[in-house]
Amino acid sequence: MTVEELPFPPRKRQRQEQKKFNKPKYEPRLFVPFRALGLITNHIPFVIQTRSHKGATDGPRIHILTCLGKSWALWNGAKMDLLFVGPEVEEQISSMVMNGDAVWIASGPNVIKYIRGKEVSRLVNPLGTTLSFITIFGTQLLSLTEDGGRMLCWDIGEEVLETTVEFDNDFTATSILHPATYLNKVLVSSSQGAVQLWNIRSQTCIHKFAASSLLSSSGSEGSAITALTQSSAIDVVGFGFASGEISVYDVRTDERLMRMFMDGGSVRALGFRSDGQPIMASASSLGHIAIWDLNEGGRLLHMVRGAHDGAISALEWIPNQPVLITSGEDNSVKQWLFDTPSAAPRLLKFRSGHHAPPHLIRYYGEDGKQLLTASRDRSLRCTSVVRDSRSFELSQGSLAKKASGLSIPVANLKFPPITAISHSSARTKDWDDILTAHTDETFARTWTMQNKKLGKHNFGFADTSRAKGKERAPPLGSAKSVCVTACGNFGLAGSSTGAIHMWNMQSGIRRRTFRVGPCPPEVAGRFQTTVKGTKERSVTGLATDSLNTMVIASTLDGTVNFFDFHTANLDHAVILPSAAVSMVLQRDNGLLAVVCDDMVVRLVDIETKTVVREFGGFRGRVLDITFSPDSRWLITTSLDSIIRTFDIPTGRLIDAFRTSSVATSVSFSPTNDFIATAHVDSVGVFLWANRAQYTEVAFRTVVEDEIAIVDLPSMQGVADGEESLSPLEALAAQVDVFSTPPKLDGDLITLTLLPRSKWQTLLNLEIIQQRNKPKEPPKAPEKAPFFLPTLPGVETRFVTEPKRASQNPSRRLEQAIQNAESVFLQRLHGEDVNGDYESFFSFSKTLSAAAADFELQSLMTLDSLRTFINALTQRLLSHQDFEAVQAFLNVFLRMHADTIVSNSELHDDVERLMKVQRTESQRILELIASSLGALGFVRDTL
Repeated sequence: MTVEELPFPPRKRQRQEQKKFNKPKYEPRLFVPFRALGLITNHIPFVIQTRSHKGATDGPRIHILTCLGKSWALWNGAKMDLLFVGPEVEEQISSMVMNGDAVWIASGPNVIKYIRGKEVSRLVNPLGTTLSFITIFGTQLLSLTEDGGRMLCWDIGEEVLETTVEFDNDFTATSILHPATYLNKVLVSSSQGAVQLWNIRSQTCIHKFAASSLLSSSGSEGSAITALTQSSAIDVVGFGFASGEISVYDVRTDERLMRMFMDGGSVRALGFRSDGQPIMASASSLGHIAIWDLNEGGRLLHMVRGAHDGAISALEWIPNQPVLITSGEDNSVKQWLFDTPSAAPRLLKFRSGHHAPPHLIRYYGEDGKQLLTASRDRSLRCTSVVRDSRSFELSQGSLAKKASGLSIPVANLKFPPITAISHSSARTKDWDDILTAHTDETFARTWTMQNKKLGKHNFGFADTSRAKGKERAPPLGSAKSVCVTACGNFGLAGSSTGAIHMWNMQSGIRRRTFRVGPCPPEVAGRFQTTVKGTKERSVTGLATDSLNTMVIASTLDGTVNFFDFHTANLDHAVILPSAAVSMVLQRDNGLLAVVCDDMVVRLVDIETKTVVREFGGFRGRVLDITFSPDSRWLITTSLDSIIRTFDIPTGRLIDAFRTSSVATSVSFSPTNDFIATAHVDSVGVFLWANRAQYTEVAFRTVVEDEIAIVDLPSMQGVADGEESLSPLEALAAQVDVFSTPPKLDGDLITLTLLPRSKWQTLLNLEIIQQRNKPKEPPKAPEKAPFFLPTLPGVETRFVTEPKRASQNPSRRLEQAIQNAESVFLQRLHGEDVNGDYESFFSFSKTLSAAAADFELQSLMTLDSLRTFINALTQRLLSHQDFEAVQAFLNVFLRMHADTIVSNSELHDDVERLMKVQRTESQRILELIASSLGALGFVRDTL
């Protein structure tokens, strides 16, 4: 039977339902999906649920249900911490609703019910079309099809489809609302601006509300109803339109009570306060929140501009509390507190993440618990790998106050996107420890992780010495690369014009300038010449070694320049065959990985300053690279959507897998347990577990046909891990072709692989025991310790155990003890006389020196002596355990030499052993002499 034919190990838990999609033929061997970080919510409105418990003193519990795309998350509203995440479904979630302990979601044509995160039932649309909206109406579940032409009614108890309501062609349904106290009746809004009141039981349309009565203007543009909610008053409903108009309407009298208009796009959500205050809140598609006073005819009280960085998807008040919860497309959920009925809301608590896909991620520190992530949303965040609640955004100052004063969004005041980042945690408690370069900025910025905010200094490229003289100052280029030294005392930045400066991170004073000089003639044609004839050498990468002896800079024209750290002199320049796009230095082993424009990653040894490895095979531009902490692997990501792992010593591709979207950045954990990736179409950060940390993985070269498509990790992480690890157990059981066999072939000698000290101790056991013998007998204590038990009475008397009468063992017991054999003797006599005594010697090698000496002394009978001599002879003939046989033979002859000489029955066995011993010793000497001769020849030749 071959290795591929071995059966898989049994599963610990059988799944009730098989996966719907087909699994790829091959799976990645080294990295498997673990979990996703930084996902909070998306454009699907959240669902809030309050629960009151009997005897509770801290008020009702608040649960918030948010959508994560193909899965959902349940949050604790009190602390905004994550309770649990639901499993992934096949298609994107379009709507959600909660009913008691059950969570209902609409995904494609399916409506799935979950209890405590586990799927318990599933309703399927018989039409096969996608469902866009669902709501619970008593014992029924109502849903709308994606085209808005039908409403389906299910009985959630029997889980059967009861009725199907079909709308007119000029009515496209968008949402459903059950007016309070209206029996069996629901309001259905449309994208044309009209509303219909339906009786679910009789399946009849009771009344139609024309768009002209709901809207002031009858134009088709902006007439779509985008928000529909019930107010705290009976019969009163709020309508929000795409034009920004808001109508508070009495559906019983078919009369509009008041009309408001909100600036900033369409109305996305409405909410009426339920604690007795006549307040209504509305949210716009530009992220603004408006607070309206209904007692004053809909007067605007406050406008919170830029409450979210994107469109607000949902808005809801906590029942009987002055707290407003909002969620937006900026991947955030926020809670706003109203201290007084007329006061402006203030941000109480929130949970947020990137609202644009991160393009640069790096592990921070040496514990592997934090990630620095930069995104196109102009923010720098610290993402916690251990606990989501510890993630935060590094502050850029009081931007909210400035934005409110200028009436502009906060995003317009943020710094440009980060293009390069470097850090050192050596002096993080003393001063700034992070250095970043931003798009089209002529200076680098410092940040402090300790204070979670922007640092004190900006490092600019302006040369003040040249500007003071008559010489015209050189043009300032944008910052392209940054580097913080390993000690954390200095920061370096390189510009697009070739300027490299070094500053002190504590004081911000410029300390040194490194000049790349003119372009070598070998690469003169690789870059463009400006209009004025000056040639600019853009610096694409910076690095320093661990001891601050050299500065390394790569340029866009394809050179790697080595500077002296202290004198700033250019010592050497390595010319590469192609332009250098970026580079990463592994300070532990001095290997520099340079990403070149010809889709090849080249490794440069900074000691010898030569290219030692070249890794190719990419079908797209290489986007990011990272080293493993042990400096053995190089992980790359490229535009062909493949994450590759190269083995540096052998230069082979040992692992590769294709993701559903391109990974823009990759970073390896300092603890060697995870790699983190960021992708172009997701705002999260994804972790992949390193299987080499907890199981044996056989490495071999990966070919193109074996590259599998692997799904990205989910927020839940558990289900993906089980599915990923179960088929990979068979790979861990493969035979390693590089392992040493138990016995060498041919005439070679196999040793025991045990330390030499073990056999030296056996040979010199008597000397060791004599040396460790105590010099004098132990002395009795002068005074008895206080904790000895005493007998009651006036005089102090200690409790002593009565002496037991000596019991002489019987003769039968003495004979049984004499006839008892040890495991050593049992294994010795149990072996085949013509075999190699494998079991006996395997047991003997596990004995300590004292135990082995005792067992050899216990060989008292002539039969035991003859059997042991035969065991030594057969072991020598098998070419195994040569040093163990020599040690046993030495001790055995010292103990039983007199017995062997006086008994002629053993002479033949001893002569045979002597002949085999002489032959094997001579052969070993010849092998050693041959090996020494070959080694000497090679040494003299090289």
